[in-house]
Amino acid sequence: MIGLFLAAMRFQAQVVRREPDYLMSLVTIPLLTVAFLAIMGNAGRADLAPYAVMGAALMTIWATALFVSGELIDADRWEGTLEGVLAAPAPYQVAYLGRIATVTMISFLGLVESALIAWLVFGVTFPVPHAGLLVLTLACTAFSMVGTASIMAPLFVLARSARIFQNSLSYPFYLLGGTVVPVVLLPEWLRPVSNAIFLSWASDLLRDCLRAEEPVAAPARLGVIVGLGVLGFGIGHLLTRAVFKRVRENGSVGFA
Repeated sequence: MIGLFLAAMRFQAQVVRREPDYLMSLVTIPLLTVAFLAIMGNAGRADLAPYAVMGAALMTIWATALFVSGELIDADRWEGTLEGVLAAPAPYQVAYLGRIATVTMISFLGLVESALIAWLVFGVTFPVPHAGLLVLTLACTAFSMVGTASIMAPLFVLARSARIFQNSLSYPFYLLGGTVVPVVLLPEWLRPVSNAIFLSWASDLLRDCLRAEEPVAAPARLGVIVGLGVLGFGIGHLLTRAVFKRVRENGSVGFA
């Protein structure tokens, strides 16, 4: 399993070199960063500049994971290789996760890009008082990002085009995940929904890493992020097995 996962990562890295479209969200992150910083600067809240940088990066990473999770299925289907891949003895889920993980990890360069744009355009720099916790939170976020994206795979297999789901799932996650606007500012009835989304826990903890005060209950919050990621992997695995069994039986692998 580990060998297959690593092989899939290496394969996807080669694909990204030939087809940089998988990282198109890294092209849009400067625009997001500039827009968020301009809004907060004009509102007289320059102190929120670090949150704008972090929010733009999280939006980019999630958009990349969501795009790739659908694009891989669509590409295999249109190229006529999906049937062969599913018929192979190697578990498709493992190879699929390896490919998503590769692009997701590369997309974390968006955080560096966002911070660089903030410095070059607005002259904004900020310290990171809890750098170790920040790195650990980013690692846990990447894990949960891949786990949550894996839930999308069976939906994309059933759908004729993944674009519909990609376009409809981006912005609800941005909002409910508190990527820019903290969850505490959302209506009360929405907060339970936000708490079920790993991105809300990750964005809150990442913001706390930028404050001088010691983050409250950091280990427990990291555990929630990882736990939601594990839950995502589990749901994705069960759904994928059920959906793949169905499309094999009715011969509809190549189309919805």
